[in-house]
Amino acid sequence: MAKILVFTEHNNGNVKNVTLEILGRLTSHQVDVCAVGDIGSESEKKLAEYGVANIHIVKGSHLEKYSPEGYADCLKKLIETNGYDCVFSGSTSMGKDVMPRLASMFSAGMVSEVVNFSFEGEQFKGIRPMFAGKCLSQVEFLGSKPHFITVRPNALGMSDPKNKGAGKKNDIAAVACEIKAIIKDMVKSKSDRPDLTEANIIVSAGRGLKSKDNFPIINELADVLGATVGASRALVDAGEAPHSMQVGQTGKVVSPSLYIACGISGAIQHLAGMRTSKIIVAINTDPQAPIFEKADYGIVGDLFKVVPALTAELKKIL
Repeated sequence: MAKILVFTEHNNGNVKNVTLEILGRLTSHQVDVCAVGDIGSESEKKLAEYGVANIHIVKGSHLEKYSPEGYADCLKKLIETNGYDCVFSGSTSMGKDVMPRLASMFSAGMVSEVVNFSFEGEQFKGIRPMFAGKCLSQVEFLGSKPHFITVRPNALGMSDPKNKGAGKKNDIAAVACEIKAIIKDMVKSKSDRPDLTEANIIVSAGRGLKSKDNFPIINELADVLGATVGASRALVDAGEAPHSMQVGQTGKVVSPSLYIACGISGAIQHLAGMRTSKIIVAINTDPQAPIFEKADYGIVGDLFKVVPALTAELKKIL
C-alpha cells in the first residue's frame, strides 16, 4: 500500500473535479489531500467520502496569492515531513507549473499528462499520450521516491465514492521561502462557464465562423448545453478569438464527454488537443475535412444553418 498525497486546486472553496477523479482510483491506498488556503465544508465532506484520511490546509506568509516558488516550497516541507511515496495533481496550468519544480527539488522522476493509471502493489503504472496523441505509452518510475504525477482532467472519469475516510482536517501554518516574483493582481475570467480543460461539454468554432461577430450562434448552442466555448488556432491567429479559448497542441488540451466542432477542418494541431474527447460531433461544409475521420457523428452542411437548427431542437428536448 503506497502512501499518497493529492495536491488539489480549488475555486471559491470548491475542489476541482480532477481531484475527485484521481481519488476514485486510489481507494486501496492511504491517501491525504493538500490545499493551500481554505476549502469549503462541502468540499471537506466530499473528500472524506472518497476515503481521504487527512486534509491538510496550508496557510502562511507568501501564500496569500499563487506563486510556484511559495507553493512548491511549502509542499516540499509537507512531503518530507510525512514521507509520501507518490504525489498527484491535476494536469492544469497550476499543476504543470508546480509539480516539475517539486520533482526537481527532490531530484525525482515525474510523469505528466497521464490519462489512465494503476498500481501493482506500490509500483505505479501509467498511460500517457505521445506524439500529439498519435500513440499511447506505458510509463513506470525508476529511482528513489517520491514520484510525481499529473493527470489530465476528465480523462479518468468520475466514480461514485465508496470508502468513507475520516477526512481529518489539519491546519498547517507554513512559512514559504522568499518570493522573487511577486504577483500583483489576478484578473478573473468574465465568463461563468467552466475552464476549457475541465468542461464536460465544449462547443468550438473554427475558420468557418469567419468573424467574432458570429460567435452569438455558438454561444447560444453552448448555453443550451451548459457548455464551454472554444476556438481553433486559425480563428485565434486571425484575431477573432482570444488565445485563452484555443483548443489544440499550442492551446489547451481537453477531454470532454462531448466535443462539437463547428467549421473546424481538423488540422493535426487541433486534433492533438481534443482527440481524447469521448464523443466528437463535426459540422463542416467539406465532406473530405480531416475532422470527419475522428468524429463519431458528422454533419456536412453550413454551420450558419446547422447550428441554429440544432440549438432549436435541443431547446425543445432540454
